[in-house]
Amino acid sequence: MSAAHVIADDAEALAVAAELAAAFRKGAAERDARRRLPHAELERLSASGLLAVTVPARFGGADVRADTLADILRLLATADASIAQIPQSHFVYVNVLRAQGTHEQQDFFFGEVLRGKRFGNAQSEAGTTHVQDIRTRLVGRPDGSYVLDGVKHYATGALFADWIPVLARAEDETLHVAYVPHDASGLTVVDDWDGMGQRTTASGSVRLESVPVPADRVVPHHLTFRGPQLHGAVAQLLHAAIDAGIAAGALAEAAEFVRTKSRPWFESVDEGHETAAEDPLLIQRFGELAIRVRAADALLAAAARSVDAARADLTDDSAAAASIAVAAAKVTAAEAAVEVGSALFEVAGTRSALDSLGLHRHWRDARTHTLHDPARWKVQHIGRYVLNGTRPPRHGLL
Repeated sequence: MSAAHVIADDAEALAVAAELAAAFRKGAAERDARRRLPHAELERLSASGLLAVTVPARFGGADVRADTLADILRLLATADASIAQIPQSHFVYVNVLRAQGTHEQQDFFFGEVLRGKRFGNAQSEAGTTHVQDIRTRLVGRPDGSYVLDGVKHYATGALFADWIPVLARAEDETLHVAYVPHDASGLTVVDDWDGMGQRTTASGSVRLESVPVPADRVVPHHLTFRGPQLHGAVAQLLHAAIDAGIAAGALAEAAEFVRTKSRPWFESVDEGHETAAEDPLLIQRFGELAIRVRAADALLAAAARSVDAARADLTDDSAAAASIAVAAAKVTAAEAAVEVGSALFEVAGTRSALDSLGLHRHWRDARTHTLHDPARWKVQHIGRYVLNGTRPPRHGLL
């Protein structure tokens, strides 16, 4: 990999994201249909410098605002939700280093990120009692190093990663993150993802069999959740951005289809409307869908501003306000993505259902991505906060 470009500021980051989104949009349907993994596109993403925009300024990064980071993923998701999903974990584990890494760890890994190296994700496990029942073990050795053993699933980004952050429990049951190189002995990434949506994320499995890990590659993640924190808020903000992007992308493609391909309904023609785009019932429905998308975008922007405000003055109250704002954005964006992805067929007509057109990828991506964590629990936390002033819990999913 050649040296990556270093982005200077928020404005440049957004301009680069818009340029990449325009490029990635062109092949999105074909990649989805053929399940062609986006290796070339991710190389371009790395080279662009976007993956380093959250590196702190003192280490040479742009250290962009949360609203900029959210808009980067939203823009990418309007074009290809799979490509947008892959770096979500990358930014999350850059944040882990920001919060708990030593200066030496930050200096090394932020340097890697500035050179275009990618972090993956080996966090979730299957067959356990719940999503936070982590059974992968990080066992210490006499020389101070560690050994990793376990199996991970839904490991988005791992197949494309230079470094794979692995969430594991130490012998005292506390959670740590081990940053493991992709070619480490005993580590196997299996491309066994067969989800109906987000087909090219390669969100498969990671097997860890006595993987050696030096002590300076391990970060005490459990300390992140002691005291006020924004780890979960930032992670969920990026998921909300992806959902908002899916909704916007589906709406734009629906509008283009109706303008250029849909035939008007005969009763609409009888009333003097010569094209589908002139049909007043379709106009009404597009207005309703546009409101959903605008609401999702607005709440996403408001949530990002809340995260930025909390980052500037981090307290229990500011962290709680940020988490609640992000939860509201995530619920709304998820609903918009699923609704617009489905309504695309309603407004575009029979031909839009042809498999060869690939328009169903928007709904499949939305329906798959919104399963990440249940919106119903976010609504509960919002209600408790508004009614009783109960702060949301401190974990990585809120």
